Amino acid sequence: MSTITTTLPPADLRDCPAPAKLNLFLHVTGRRPDGYHTLQTVFQLIDWSDTLHFHRRDDGAIVRTTDIPGVPADTDLVVRAARALQQATGTQFGADIAIDKILPMGGGIGGGSSDAATTLLALDHLWGTRVPREELMRIGLGLGADVPVFVFGQNAFAEGVGEELSPVDLPESWFVVIHPRQHVPTAAIFSDERLTRNSPISIVADFAACTNKFAFGRNDLQAIATAKFGEVARALEWLRHYSPHARMTGSGACVFARFEDEQAAQRVMERLPSEWDGRVVKSLSQHPLARFV
Repeated sequence: MSTITTTLPPADLRDCPAPAKLNLFLHVTGRRPDGYHTLQTVFQLIDWSDTLHFHRRDDGAIVRTTDIPGVPADTDLVVRAARALQQATGTQFGADIAIDKILPMGGGIGGGSSDAATTLLALDHLWGTRVPREELMRIGLGLGADVPVFVFGQNAFAEGVGEELSPVDLPESWFVVIHPRQHVPTAAIFSDERLTRNSPISIVADFAACTNKFAFGRNDLQAIATAKFGEVARALEWLRHYSPHARMTGSGACVFARFEDEQAAQRVMERLPSEWDGRVVKSLSQHPLARFV
Protein backbone atom coordinates (compact mmCIF):
# COMPACT_ATOMS: atom_id res chain seq x y z
CA MET A 1 0.00 0.00 0.00
CA SER A 2 1.36 3.41 -0.97
CA THR A 3 1.92 6.14 1.58
CA ILE A 4 1.03 9.81 1.36
CA THR A 5 3.95 12.17 0.86
CA THR A 6 4.52 14.90 3.41
CA THR A 7 4.61 17.59 0.72
CA LEU A 8 1.51 17.66 -1.47
CA PRO A 9 0.96 19.46 -4.76
CA PRO A 10 -1.53 22.35 -4.81
CA ALA A 11 -5.11 21.27 -4.10
CA ASP A 12 -6.30 21.88 -7.67
CA LEU A 13 -5.37 20.34 -11.00
CA ARG A 14 -7.18 21.93 -13.91
CA ASP A 15 -7.22 21.32 -17.66
CA CYS A 16 -6.05 17.71 -17.53
CA PRO A 17 -6.42 16.20 -21.02
CA ALA A 18 -7.90 12.75 -21.66
CA PRO A 19 -6.86 12.07 -25.27
CA ALA A 20 -8.63 9.74 -27.67
CA LYS A 21 -7.04 6.77 -29.42
CA LEU A 22 -7.30 5.11 -32.80
CA ASN A 23 -6.86 1.40 -33.40
CA LEU A 24 -4.64 1.24 -36.49
CA PHE A 25 -5.65 -2.40 -36.83
CA LEU A 26 -7.57 -4.77 -34.56
CA HIS A 27 -7.37 -8.56 -34.85
CA VAL A 28 -9.46 -10.84 -32.65
CA THR A 29 -7.29 -13.89 -32.03
CA GLY A 30 -9.40 -15.97 -29.65
CA ARG A 31 -11.92 -16.15 -26.85
CA ARG A 32 -11.08 -17.01 -23.27
CA PRO A 33 -13.20 -19.29 -21.05
CA ASP A 34 -14.35 -16.21 -19.09
CA GLY A 35 -15.86 -14.75 -22.27
CA TYR A 36 -13.24 -12.06 -22.84
CA HIS A 37 -11.68 -11.90 -26.29
CA THR A 38 -7.95 -11.93 -26.93
CA LEU A 39 -6.78 -9.46 -29.52
CA GLN A 40 -3.88 -7.67 -31.12
CA THR A 41 -3.95 -4.01 -31.99
CA VAL A 42 -1.85 -0.88 -32.26
CA PHE A 43 -3.05 2.12 -30.27
CA GLN A 44 -2.36 5.56 -31.74
CA LEU A 45 -2.95 8.50 -29.38
CA ILE A 46 -4.41 11.65 -30.95
CA ASP A 47 -4.86 15.26 -29.87
CA TRP A 48 -8.64 15.14 -29.49
CA SER A 49 -9.46 15.16 -25.79
CA ASP A 50 -11.93 15.45 -23.01
CA THR A 51 -10.69 17.77 -20.26
CA LEU A 52 -10.96 17.02 -16.54
CA HIS A 53 -10.56 19.29 -13.53
CA PHE A 54 -9.77 18.05 -10.02
CA HIS A 55 -9.99 19.59 -6.54
CA ARG A 56 -8.60 17.65 -3.60
CA ARG A 57 -10.98 17.10 -0.68
CA ASP A 58 -10.00 16.22 2.87
CA ASP A 59 -13.19 14.32 3.71
CA GLY A 60 -12.63 11.33 1.37
CA ALA A 61 -15.72 12.02 -0.76
CA ILE A 62 -15.59 11.49 -4.54
CA VAL A 63 -17.97 13.97 -6.16
CA ARG A 64 -18.52 14.30 -9.89
CA THR A 65 -19.63 17.89 -10.23
CA THR A 66 -20.66 17.61 -13.89
CA ASP A 67 -23.95 16.07 -14.97
CA ILE A 68 -23.52 13.67 -17.90
CA PRO A 69 -26.89 12.59 -19.37
CA GLY A 70 -27.32 8.83 -19.33
CA VAL A 71 -24.26 8.22 -17.13
CA PRO A 72 -25.05 8.07 -13.40
CA ALA A 73 -22.12 9.16 -11.26
CA ASP A 74 -21.79 5.83 -9.46
CA THR A 75 -21.32 3.95 -12.76
CA ASP A 76 -19.04 6.54 -14.36
CA LEU A 77 -15.54 5.18 -14.97
CA VAL A 78 -14.11 8.43 -13.62
CA VAL A 79 -15.76 7.95 -10.22
CA ARG A 80 -14.93 4.24 -10.22
CA ALA A 81 -11.28 5.02 -11.03
CA ALA A 82 -11.03 7.50 -8.16
CA ARG A 83 -12.54 5.02 -5.72
CA ALA A 84 -10.28 2.22 -6.97
CA LEU A 85 -7.21 4.38 -6.35
CA GLN A 86 -8.50 5.24 -2.87
CA GLN A 87 -8.94 1.56 -2.06
CA ALA A 88 -5.52 0.60 -3.45
CA THR A 89 -3.65 3.29 -1.52
CA GLY A 90 -5.65 3.79 1.66
CA THR A 91 -5.58 7.56 1.18
CA GLN A 92 -7.97 9.65 3.22
CA PHE A 93 -8.29 12.23 0.45
CA GLY A 94 -11.21 12.62 -1.92
CA ALA A 95 -11.88 14.84 -4.92
CA ASP A 96 -14.35 17.00 -6.74
CA ILE A 97 -14.14 16.09 -10.44
CA ALA A 98 -15.50 18.15 -13.32
CA ILE A 99 -15.50 16.88 -16.90
CA ASP A 100 -15.65 18.82 -20.15
CA LYS A 101 -17.03 15.95 -22.23
CA ILE A 102 -16.11 16.37 -25.89
CA LEU A 103 -15.36 12.86 -27.14
CA PRO A 104 -18.43 10.97 -28.39
CA MET A 105 -19.59 8.01 -26.32
CA GLY A 106 -19.84 4.72 -28.19
CA GLY A 107 -17.40 6.01 -30.78
CA GLY A 108 -14.58 3.47 -30.45
CA ILE A 109 -12.02 6.13 -29.56
CA GLY A 110 -11.68 5.27 -25.88
CA GLY A 111 -13.28 8.35 -24.34
CA GLY A 112 -14.50 6.80 -21.09
CA SER A 113 -11.34 4.73 -20.68
CA SER A 114 -9.15 7.76 -21.25
CA ASP A 115 -11.15 9.77 -18.70
CA ALA A 116 -10.55 6.98 -16.17
CA ALA A 117 -6.81 6.89 -16.92
CA THR A 118 -6.49 10.66 -16.58
CA THR A 119 -8.29 10.38 -13.24
CA LEU A 120 -5.80 7.78 -12.02
CA LEU A 121 -2.80 9.82 -13.21
CA ALA A 122 -4.08 13.16 -11.91
CA LEU A 123 -5.30 11.95 -8.52
CA ASP A 124 -2.14 9.93 -7.89
CA HIS A 125 -0.31 13.23 -8.34
CA LEU A 126 -2.82 15.38 -6.43
CA TRP A 127 -3.04 12.96 -3.50
CA GLY A 128 0.72 12.35 -3.41
CA THR A 129 0.23 8.58 -3.42
CA ARG A 130 3.04 7.89 -5.92
CA VAL A 131 1.75 4.59 -7.23
CA PRO A 132 4.11 2.98 -9.80
CA ARG A 133 2.88 3.10 -13.39
CA GLU A 134 2.56 -0.69 -13.58
CA GLU A 135 0.27 -0.70 -10.54
CA LEU A 136 -1.83 2.13 -11.98
CA MET A 137 -2.17 0.05 -15.16
CA ARG A 138 -3.30 -2.94 -13.09
CA ILE A 139 -5.91 -0.80 -11.35
CA GLY A 140 -7.00 0.52 -14.74
CA LEU A 141 -7.43 -2.97 -16.17
CA GLY A 142 -10.02 -3.64 -13.49
CA LEU A 143 -12.03 -0.78 -14.97
CA GLY A 144 -11.73 -1.65 -18.66
CA ALA A 145 -9.39 -3.20 -21.21
CA ASP A 146 -8.55 0.14 -22.87
CA VAL A 147 -7.61 1.98 -19.67
CA PRO A 148 -4.05 0.58 -19.31
CA VAL A 149 -2.78 1.99 -22.61
CA PHE A 150 -3.65 5.54 -21.58
CA VAL A 151 -1.79 5.03 -18.29
CA PHE A 152 1.08 3.46 -20.27
CA GLY A 153 1.30 6.85 -21.88
CA GLN A 154 2.56 6.14 -25.38
CA ASN A 155 1.61 4.49 -28.64
CA ALA A 156 1.65 0.74 -28.22
CA PHE A 157 1.29 -2.71 -29.74
CA ALA A 158 -1.23 -4.48 -27.52
CA GLU A 159 -2.01 -8.14 -26.91
CA GLY A 160 -4.01 -10.20 -24.41
CA VAL A 161 -7.27 -8.35 -23.78
CA GLY A 162 -5.36 -5.16 -24.54
CA GLU A 163 -3.20 -4.95 -21.43
CA GLU A 164 0.07 -6.51 -22.70
CA LEU A 165 1.74 -3.43 -24.16
CA SER A 166 4.92 -2.80 -26.11
CA PRO A 167 5.91 0.72 -27.23
CA VAL A 168 5.92 1.41 -30.97
CA ASP A 169 7.30 4.33 -32.93
CA LEU A 170 4.80 5.88 -35.33
CA PRO A 171 5.35 8.73 -37.78
CA GLU A 172 3.80 12.11 -37.19
CA SER A 173 0.42 11.99 -38.88
CA TRP A 174 -2.79 13.87 -39.56
CA PHE A 175 -6.12 12.05 -39.54
CA VAL A 176 -9.68 12.74 -40.50
CA VAL A 177 -11.97 11.15 -37.91
CA ILE A 178 -15.69 10.90 -38.68
CA HIS A 179 -18.40 10.17 -36.13
CA PRO A 180 -21.58 9.24 -38.01
CA ARG A 181 -23.79 10.24 -35.07
CA GLN A 182 -24.55 6.63 -34.28
CA HIS A 183 -23.87 4.94 -30.94
CA VAL A 184 -22.35 1.47 -31.29
CA PRO A 185 -22.50 -0.65 -28.11
CA THR A 186 -19.29 -2.66 -27.81
CA ALA A 187 -21.16 -5.69 -26.44
CA ALA A 188 -23.37 -5.84 -29.54
CA ILE A 189 -20.29 -6.31 -31.71
CA PHE A 190 -18.32 -8.76 -29.59
CA SER A 191 -21.37 -10.96 -28.92
CA ASP A 192 -22.25 -11.37 -32.60
CA GLU A 193 -21.77 -14.99 -33.72
CA ARG A 194 -20.46 -13.83 -37.10
CA LEU A 195 -17.41 -12.20 -35.54
CA THR A 196 -14.05 -13.56 -36.67
CA ARG A 197 -12.31 -14.89 -33.56
CA ASN A 198 -9.32 -16.76 -35.00
CA SER A 199 -7.15 -14.21 -36.76
CA PRO A 200 -3.53 -15.39 -37.09
CA ILE A 201 -1.10 -14.15 -34.46
CA SER A 202 1.22 -11.34 -35.52
CA ILE A 203 4.33 -10.08 -33.73
CA VAL A 204 5.56 -6.56 -33.12
CA ALA A 205 8.26 -7.08 -35.73
CA ASP A 206 5.62 -7.77 -38.41
CA PHE A 207 4.07 -4.39 -37.78
CA ALA A 208 7.42 -2.61 -37.44
CA ALA A 209 8.59 -4.01 -40.78
CA CYS A 210 5.47 -2.87 -42.64
CA THR A 211 6.29 -0.01 -45.02
CA ASN A 212 2.82 1.52 -44.67
CA LYS A 213 1.86 0.88 -41.07
CA PHE A 214 -1.57 2.43 -41.69
CA ALA A 215 -2.41 -0.32 -44.19
CA PHE A 216 -1.35 -3.18 -41.90
CA GLY A 217 -3.98 -5.82 -41.12
CA ARG A 218 -7.64 -4.93 -40.72
CA ASN A 219 -10.29 -4.36 -38.05
CA ASP A 220 -12.10 -7.66 -37.42
CA LEU A 221 -14.97 -5.79 -35.74
CA GLN A 222 -15.64 -3.62 -38.78
CA ALA A 223 -17.63 -6.15 -40.82
CA ILE A 224 -20.06 -6.69 -37.94
CA ALA A 225 -20.44 -3.00 -37.12
CA THR A 226 -21.05 -1.98 -40.72
CA ALA A 227 -23.61 -4.77 -41.15
CA LYS A 228 -25.51 -3.70 -38.01
CA PHE A 229 -25.18 0.07 -38.26
CA GLY A 230 -25.82 1.60 -41.65
CA GLU A 231 -24.40 5.05 -40.93
CA VAL A 232 -21.04 3.52 -40.01
CA ALA A 233 -20.99 1.69 -43.33
CA ARG A 234 -21.91 4.83 -45.27
CA ALA A 235 -19.31 6.99 -43.52
CA LEU A 236 -16.62 4.42 -44.19
CA GLU A 237 -17.58 4.11 -47.85
CA TRP A 238 -17.49 7.91 -48.23
CA LEU A 239 -14.08 8.25 -46.58
CA ARG A 240 -12.63 5.51 -48.78
CA HIS A 241 -13.17 7.75 -51.79
CA TYR A 242 -10.31 9.83 -50.36
CA SER A 243 -8.19 7.11 -48.76
CA PRO A 244 -8.33 3.40 -49.68
CA HIS A 245 -6.98 2.51 -46.23
CA ALA A 246 -9.79 4.19 -44.28
CA ARG A 247 -11.12 1.93 -41.54
CA MET A 248 -13.12 1.85 -38.34
CA THR A 249 -11.53 2.28 -34.92
CA GLY A 250 -12.36 -0.02 -32.02
CA SER A 251 -15.90 -1.38 -32.18
CA GLY A 252 -17.11 1.82 -33.87
CA ALA A 253 -18.79 4.09 -34.62
CA CYS A 254 -15.88 6.37 -35.63
CA VAL A 255 -14.01 5.81 -38.88
CA PHE A 256 -10.70 7.42 -39.81
CA ALA A 257 -8.06 7.85 -42.47
CA ARG A 258 -4.50 9.14 -42.43
CA PHE A 259 -3.33 11.96 -44.69
CA GLU A 260 0.12 13.28 -45.49
CA ASP A 261 -0.41 16.73 -44.02
CA GLU A 262 -2.95 18.95 -42.33
CA GLN A 263 -3.94 20.68 -45.56
CA ALA A 264 -4.87 17.41 -47.28
CA ALA A 265 -6.95 16.39 -44.27
CA GLN A 266 -8.68 19.78 -44.15
CA ARG A 267 -9.63 19.51 -47.84
CA VAL A 268 -11.44 16.25 -47.11
CA MET A 269 -13.14 17.74 -44.06
CA GLU A 270 -14.49 20.59 -46.18
CA ARG A 271 -16.46 18.01 -48.20
CA LEU A 272 -17.88 16.15 -45.19
CA PRO A 273 -21.66 15.59 -45.46
CA SER A 274 -23.56 17.68 -42.93
CA GLU A 275 -25.28 14.68 -41.33
CA TRP A 276 -21.98 13.51 -39.76
CA ASP A 277 -19.51 15.05 -37.34
CA GLY A 278 -15.84 15.16 -38.28
CA ARG A 279 -12.54 16.45 -37.05
CA VAL A 280 -8.96 16.81 -38.25
CA VAL A 281 -6.61 15.52 -35.57
CA LYS A 282 -2.88 15.14 -35.12
CA SER A 283 -1.01 12.16 -33.73
CA LEU A 284 0.53 12.24 -30.27
CA SER A 285 3.74 10.44 -29.35
CA GLN A 286 2.91 10.37 -25.64
CA HIS A 287 0.12 11.12 -23.19
CA PRO A 288 0.07 14.78 -22.03
CA LEU A 289 0.17 13.63 -18.39
CA ALA A 290 3.03 11.13 -18.84
CA ARG A 291 5.20 13.35 -16.63
CA PHE A 292 3.06 12.55 -13.60
CA VAL A 293 4.48 9.02 -13.16
